[in-house]
Amino acid sequence: MVEAYVHDNDNKIDFREPHNSGVAVSLERLAKLGIVAKYLEKIDDVELLAKERNYKNRDTVKLSKKTFNNDETLLLNQLNIFYQEHLHEDEEIRYCIEGSGYFDIKDTFTNEWIRCKVSPGDLLIVPAGIYHRFTLTTDNFIKALRLFKDEPKWQAHNKSGDTDQMSVRKQYLESIGN
Repeated sequence: MVEAYVHDNDNKIDFREPHNSGVAVSLERLAKLGIVAKYLEKIDDVELLAKERNYKNRDTVKLSKKTFNNDETLLLNQLNIFYQEHLHEDEEIRYCIEGSGYFDIKDTFTNEWIRCKVSPGDLLIVPAGIYHRFTLTTDNFIKALRLFKDEPKWQAHNKSGDTDQMSVRKQYLESIGN
């Protein structure tokens, strides 16, 4: 099951470390932010969810040093991009097949970062318009199934005054009553 807790905000430590403050976060708190986090044991369960939520497209992605010709610098450069606080215009759906990673979700009510660790079998749905970021764990490997409602839209909008004014951000805030 997705492990969720408040991020310790210690920026002196590699962002791939756990950064566990010791404050657990419940599935109910994630749900109030529009986050769906669940464990799906079989791919058939993922297929059922995809059908229920009308996800039409998918692909599989591997992220590791091997992906970047065993060049740690290239991997870290990519992770630094993913770790910038950003939002998307579509929800982000990830099912972890192998390895592990961290999705940090910005709690709109408290302004805290919530770290969600995904491991094999974990599914995370991050709604459009919520600020978040991603990194690998120190194992530096994840294989994930990415699901999409339509054609994949990869545009990440890094946080700025402009992103706060985007209609997708405003719609997200409305959806959670903020």
